[in-house]
Amino acid sequence: MRILLAAAFAFATTAAHAAPKPVIAFTWDDLPAHSALPPGVTRVQIAADLLKASADAKAPAFGFINGVQTEREPASTPVLKMWRDAGQPLGNHTWSHPNLAALTPDQFTAEIARNEPMLKELMGDRDWRWLRYPFLSEGDTPEKKLAVRQWLAATHYKIASVTMSFDDWAFNEPYARCAAKGDQAAIAELEKRYLDGAAAVADRSRAMAKTLYGKDIPYVLLMHAGALDARLAPRLFQLYRDKGFGFTTLEKAQKHPFYKTDVDPSLPPAPTTLDNALKAKGLPAPPKPVDLDALNAMCR
Repeated sequence: MRILLAAAFAFATTAAHAAPKPVIAFTWDDLPAHSALPPGVTRVQIAADLLKASADAKAPAFGFINGVQTEREPASTPVLKMWRDAGQPLGNHTWSHPNLAALTPDQFTAEIARNEPMLKELMGDRDWRWLRYPFLSEGDTPEKKLAVRQWLAATHYKIASVTMSFDDWAFNEPYARCAAKGDQAAIAELEKRYLDGAAAVADRSRAMAKTLYGKDIPYVLLMHAGALDARLAPRLFQLYRDKGFGFTTLEKAQKHPFYKTDVDPSLPPAPTTLDNALKAKGLPAPPKPVDLDALNAMCR
């Protein structure tokens, strides 16, 4: 009996060691300027803090740019060179962050193309042909979605998917308001909600992947280059490490079959979020845990 128990323990231990660690690819939208700034905080400082936290965590940081911000906030422009100097890649988030639902396909692809000279200059011979749709919107009609995907395929773009998001963007404006008021209790509450939301959404994404595949897939995490994101980045990376995650690149993550229609937009469209993949199978998606209305009401 003792021998059998020892053998079972050895097998379980070996299996545990053999199980691959779940991995996350961090992607950072809205460079070089996202959301409101708290008093005394600059875009350059936000970028410096995000890049340091990423380097300390050994987490690749794929950034997606809106070139218009270099005109709206010229002081934010150094952020893009900082990102590249740190060895981190940049991709296309369109020039001015429009919603495809409000544009024609030609207007939208012109927005993508307008960003390209800046990306070519910044990235050199590195691959910058990744698109992150603003608002994650592929338009309001199947025809519009297909037309843009055909253009992306013809111009050799890949689509940056999202399989994990805790709506971090929604925390940055309340944080700026609370910081301006000096409301430390509210900031502490925001920080708790932010980290609790990240933890809950990580569990939610893993549950959806396991329903679909019986195991983890590599996750692509949507983040934004905002002030609270920069403040909490070291704690966020630690949270994911404590939950057993490692970090990977966007390109490596999207080699998984789940992402094939985003890596090759010429393929017939298929669900590209875990929520929609479940719905396509007639399965319910778990509720989203972040209370956006509560965030919106803070420090008004």
